[in-house]
Amino acid sequence: MPTVVKTLKLRVKDKHAPLLLQMAQQVNFVWNFVNDLSSRSIRERGKWLSAYDIHPYTKGAAKELGLHSHTLQCVAQEYVTRRRQCKRTRLNWRKSTGSQRSLGWIPINTGAASWKSGQVYHNGHYFGVWDSYGLGQYRFKTASFNEDARGRWYFNVAVEIETKPTEATASVGIDLGLKDCATTSTGQKLHGRWYRELEPQLAIAQRARKKQRVRAIHAKIANRRKDEIHKFTTELVKNNAAIFVGDVASAKLVKTRMAKSTLDAGWSSLKTALEYKCHQAGVVFEEVNEAYSTQTCSACGALPQSRPKGIAGLGIREWTCSECGAAHERDVNAARNILAAGHCRLAGGITAL
Repeated sequence: MPTVVKTLKLRVKDKHAPLLLQMAQQVNFVWNFVNDLSSRSIRERGKWLSAYDIHPYTKGAAKELGLHSHTLQCVAQEYVTRRRQCKRTRLNWRKSTGSQRSLGWIPINTGAASWKSGQVYHNGHYFGVWDSYGLGQYRFKTASFNEDARGRWYFNVAVEIETKPTEATASVGIDLGLKDCATTSTGQKLHGRWYRELEPQLAIAQRARKKQRVRAIHAKIANRRKDEIHKFTTELVKNNAAIFVGDVASAKLVKTRMAKSTLDAGWSSLKTALEYKCHQAGVVFEEVNEAYSTQTCSACGALPQSRPKGIAGLGIREWTCSECGAAHERDVNAARNILAAGHCRLAGGITAL
């Protein structure tokens, strides 16, 4: 049976927070040391240090810092990767104190963490987690401990999972929108508007300067969005052999007055979840050109005079084709046209954009 690498996220019990915070501060110290070392090398010698070049400078420091030796190697590798991506001679410092401190991060290399006695064992310490995945059945690859804005810690670990190819034969098109985050060609909807629903509570907490409450509301919004998107995408992948989604570009809409609703919709998270779940289940996933998908009649393929047009037509949710008389629900009609466009791509042998 084929396998894929998947990252599992588990909540670490709060009693381990002080130890993890202490280790995270040492990671910040190593990051800042490597940052200074690299920038000085570039400035004084014109040499860009690789992760291999940095290792001799941190060798032997792990025991003094209370970290695993592999963690120091991971920090150096991560620093070089981010420096290359940002194309900068020096990156931002990681702060361990103050209101602007960096969130805790402890990278773990393959083999440096394991599952022992029902707990995560790393660097001579046992960390209790709420194990909802049955970690005992997996062999850990790379991992990390990460802190969120509320001070809660999570254990993220990459593992190999066996995949079972889908036996479904249906196909579905998905139209992404703002009123509803997603609408399928079968009429199923993901309503979204998670931020909008809690916006009044968030405004009250912000005016009262209750920072902890504000963080809790933001976390609640993010958790709701993630939960509903995962449930929605899992059901689609389970019941279909091919999924087609419109190539709507959120980068353009975030520069307009619809920015808040666009960011609230979470289109990127939805498409990312669909893509990796389809890959694991052997389901075809394609982004197709959605131009005129809203205005075209999915029954006859015409562009009738009665179609919704431009910005003025955004409020039209239902319309009737003046050519064939078919009645349409706006988003469902667009999803059906996206499905048809996806089938045309497959019929022409085009499997990627």
